[in-house]
Amino acid sequence: MLEPLLGSKSSERVLIFIQARDQGYATEIARFFEADLYAIQKQLDKLEFGGVLVSRKVGRTRIFTFNPRYPFLKELKNLLEKAILFYPAEVKERLIMNRRRPRRSHKPL
Repeated sequence: MLEPLLGSKSSERVLIFIQARDQGYATEIARFFEADLYAIQKQLDKLEFGGVLVSRKVGRTRIFTFNPRYPFLKELKNLLEKAILFYPAEVKERLIMNRRRPRRSHKPL
């Protein structure tokens, strides 16, 4: 959807994922979209070099988030939020579902 503006499908996927979940790492994004890991890593590096994203190390994993100092961050986030509205319902639901750790045993649903 935003591919013509952003230049590639991978950059759209990276930005949409980080917009929906506030952060992400390359393997997680590639698995979610069933995309090539190298393409996702390349886009993450490109967006970090451009100042759109920042990363931090957590153990051996580089976690990416939006750069709060990026001058067009508000406008970019608004555009991405609007784009998410046009995604299919099951993709939107999976994007928002953000389970990072296992469920406690015997916890009621």
